[in-house]
Amino acid sequence: MKRVVTFLITCNPEAALAFYRDTLGLRFLRDDGFALVFEMDGAMLRIGKVSGFTPAQNTVLGWETEEIVSAMNELAQKGVKFERYPNMGQDEMGVCTFPTGDKVAWFRDPDGNVLSVSQLAAP
Repeated sequence: MKRVVTFLITCNPEAALAFYRDTLGLRFLRDDGFALVFEMDGAMLRIGKVSGFTPAQNTVLGWETEEIVSAMNELAQKGVKFERYPNMGQDEMGVCTFPTGDKVAWFRDPDGNVLSVSQLAAP
């Protein structure tokens, strides 16, 4: 095995294409008829086209950043809304800081898939 390939699902390929390419800035490679294919820093993301599905309620894809607030501000300027979950102790921006010092904020794609941005504490 050489390279990671990750998978998501969409019912609205046009909205998914705009979100992942234009909002998140992923490099769009092709539409192969079955899926939208993106390159993510050496990993492939295939977003399969379906007529219907129920998105998982857990995080299905996330990105690590060195500065979570900057990443969130950049995404917010592109229209991304961050999720708030009961009892997660999120701050006013929606950042959850875990006892380890790791920080996470969650958002959804147009199909309701839960995505995240994380800032890991120094080892």
